[in-house]
Amino acid sequence: MASNTATTPTNSLIDDTPPKNPSKGPVVCVFCGASPGTSPAHLEAARSLAQALHDNKISLVYGGGTVGLMGEIARTLVKLSGPAAVHGIIPEALLDLERERGGQIDEELYGRTTVVADMHTRKHMMAKEVLEGGPGSGFVAMSGGFGTLEELMEVITWNQLGIHGRGVVAFNVEGYYDGLIQWVRTAVSAGFITPGNAGILVEALDAEEVVQQLKEYRVSEDRFKLDWTQK
Repeated sequence: MASNTATTPTNSLIDDTPPKNPSKGPVVCVFCGASPGTSPAHLEAARSLAQALHDNKISLVYGGGTVGLMGEIARTLVKLSGPAAVHGIIPEALLDLERERGGQIDEELYGRTTVVADMHTRKHMMAKEVLEGGPGSGFVAMSGGFGTLEELMEVITWNQLGIHGRGVVAFNVEGYYDGLIQWVRTAVSAGFITPGNAGILVEALDAEEVVQQLKEYRVSEDRFKLDWTQK
């Protein structure tokens, strides 16, 4: 197994700045389940998103798993673009779970893997790679469970607070995120989310639309104007 261990301060702040190197290729962080789901459409969506990333020369950073949608998108993109296109970041405890399930994190199959101490470090590192990517970088949520939803809501909140300005896309396969999208509309009508900030999360119905939404993403004018560089 090819991996290296990293520890990153979890209280580091993330700047809301334009890409430092516009000539660098885009990086997309994909949040998704470690389960394949009950419908074959979810695995097919993972493969189609990997194809779209390959076609657009986009690198993937993800949670480092080898099973479910996580493993499917990583394996597929490695086959298409090579191991350098994929970076998995996984906490040690989840790596132990992968081993118990018979998972083998092989660089030739899943790309580069970094082992970290905890979930906060994992999320910080994934976000940092996105922010250092070129235009078209952002965050994508595919189908998943509690962890996927928590990761998605966190990057939406960071965007609203002005911590980052990258695109956030819900890849809505077979209506999986219809309930979440309706909840956003309800929160707007109830006065808890502004109409402008409702657009922080955008919907895509297929892989090509995911990439297009990231390329065309526009930052909400309703976001909080906060200075996260203060000591």
